[in-house]
Amino acid sequence: MPKLTAEQLIAKYEAMYEYENDCFAKGYKMVGGIDEAGRGPLAGPVVAACCILDPNEKILGLDDSKKLSEKKREELFVTIKEKALAYAVCSSSPEEIDEINILEATKKAMRNCVKELAAKGQSPDILLIDAVNLSGTGLDVIPIIKGDAKSDSIAAASILAKVTRDHMMMEYDEQYPGYGFAKHKGYGTKDHYAAIREKGMTPIHRRSFLKVIH
Repeated sequence: MPKLTAEQLIAKYEAMYEYENDCFAKGYKMVGGIDEAGRGPLAGPVVAACCILDPNEKILGLDDSKKLSEKKREELFVTIKEKALAYAVCSSSPEEIDEINILEATKKAMRNCVKELAAKGQSPDILLIDAVNLSGTGLDVIPIIKGDAKSDSIAAASILAKVTRDHMMMEYDEQYPGYGFAKHKGYGTKDHYAAIREKGMTPIHRRSFLKVIH
């Protein structure tokens, strides 16, 4: 993929800020983007993030975290934390996922992000979210299909969630060697299934995702 020029990066950022600008035009002051990482893996937590960007600070290069290289995600992760007005990152454990299902566990982590921001006096007054029907926050919510590629705030949240979860899985790789968590981040690769068959499940595996393994 060709590298974008500075002018193209600015134009892309401004195009992806239209949802936020629409919210400001309607009178909202603090627009939070919410996204998650880790709904599909066999192991590890699901991680959600809520990010409120500063309208006066363009963070160039924001995009759906899955479209970015690991190096670029790591760079943006640092920049977002430095330049955002506020952010929160929360997770739901494998035990919670097994108990209430992955969708509800994802929503729980998202609501906890909003609660954390509110507790710090940094609550958004509207949420832009990547295609999840999130209730229970007391805030107006706008779900956007493929929102992490259409809204800067959601893209920033997707990067915060993805990089945080990747770091957690790298730590789990040291705690539970031989499963390849640092490489596949808990997703169901051939090598991961082979390791489970050989070594059994770890405490971070999602039992509800792995009821039958032959």
